[in-house]
Amino acid sequence: MFTGAEPVLVAAHAGDANALQQLLRIARPDVRRYAQRHCLISDVDDAVQEALWVLARRVHQLRALAAFSGWLIRIVQRECRRLGRVALRYDPYDEAQLERWLAVRTTDQLRVELAQALQSLPAHYREVILLRDFEELSIAELAARLQLTPAAVKSRLHRAREMAREYLLA
Repeated sequence: MFTGAEPVLVAAHAGDANALQQLLRIARPDVRRYAQRHCLISDVDDAVQEALWVLARRVHQLRALAAFSGWLIRIVQRECRRLGRVALRYDPYDEAQLERWLAVRTTDQLRVELAQALQSLPAHYREVILLRDFEELSIAELAARLQLTPAAVKSRLHRAREMAREYLLA
């Protein structure tokens, strides 16, 4: 996603308003395509608009530019879920349960439980999470290191995160 946008992203991250406008134009088709696959059809435009608005407001706060694509996709996912919850009065991820879980734990408890969740994962899932989220490797770098296709890396990373979430919320 966003192939060739790295210099524009760097400039937008540094505060260049023209680069930000260009980044928004570059990101829009991919954000829309993702929203069309994951939102109710009536929510696509709202999800795209909100995701681009968040991008414009917060791109300068992004700590790891290599994580830009994943960060932006998470924004779209969150917005699709929020709009879906409003429309259907249904939340498949039960964000309320997550908030309750977080509210009763200290930072140290969260660290211990996260370490336990990661330790419970099969080695190939644990490895992909550690390389992506802690070493901040890009999908391309992960694919090269693990000798997998980028699609296989994304799939493995998704399954690993889902398993860790299930472990933590069980």
